[in-house]
Amino acid sequence: MIEQQNLIYVGVDLQKQHHTAVITDYWNKKLGEIKFDNKPSAFSLLAKEVKKHTKKKLSVVYGLEDVGGYGRGLAVYLKEQQCWVKEANPKLSNARRKSHVTVEKSVSWDAECVARVLRDELHNLPDAKPIDLYWAISQLITQRKWLANSLSGTVKKLHQQISYPYPSYKKFFSEVDGKTALAFWESYPSPQKLTDVLEDELANFYVVIVTMDSLIRRLVKSYR
Repeated sequence: MIEQQNLIYVGVDLQKQHHTAVITDYWNKKLGEIKFDNKPSAFSLLAKEVKKHTKKKLSVVYGLEDVGGYGRGLAVYLKEQQCWVKEANPKLSNARRKSHVTVEKSVSWDAECVARVLRDELHNLPDAKPIDLYWAISQLITQRKWLANSLSGTVKKLHQQISYPYPSYKKFFSEVDGKTALAFWESYPSPQKLTDVLEDELANFYVVIVTMDSLIRRLVKSYR
C-alpha cells in the first residue's frame, strides 16, 4: 500500500465549460493549479501540469465529484491512462468549505477543498467507475423525465386553447389528448367548422380514425 505522504493529491472542480484542478501534497501545501477546457483534447494539459510536481517516488491520486455528469469525460480519460481516480462526495467538500474560518467561494478554493477531502478521506472514498451502461441508463431516465414534463405542459396548453372555442369540451372525449380527440380538434378547430357537417359524415370520420389506429397497432406488433 502506498504511504499517503508519498502521494500528490489533485482535486478538480468540474464545470460545464471548464475544469479547475488544484495540486497539493500530504501537508496540504498547494503546489500548482490549472484551468482547462472540458473536452478530451485538453485533458492532457492536466497530466502535463501534474507531472511537473511529481517528484521521484511520488504517486498521484485524483479526486472528482461529478463523475456521472460534467466530470465523466475526464474520469474516463484518467482511467484509460491508468490513473488512480477517487469519487469525492460533494457533501464532504462543502463541509470543508464551511469549516474554514473565512468562507470562500471560487472554483480554485472548491478544487482545493476536494484535494483536502481526498487527502483526509482517501481510504473511505470509492474508486471512480464511469461505466457506460449506468451513464446511458441515467441519461435515458433524465430524458424521459424531461419529455414527461414537457408533455404535461403541452396538454395543459391544449386544455386552455380548446376551452375558448369549446367551453364544454370535457363532455366530448374522455381523454382530451387521445388520438381520436386530437384528430377531431385538428379537423374541427372551432364549432363553425361543424356547421355543414352531417351526422353520418362525422360518424364516418370516427370510423376512419379508429380503423387507422388499429391498422398501425397491428403493423407495429408484426415488426416486433
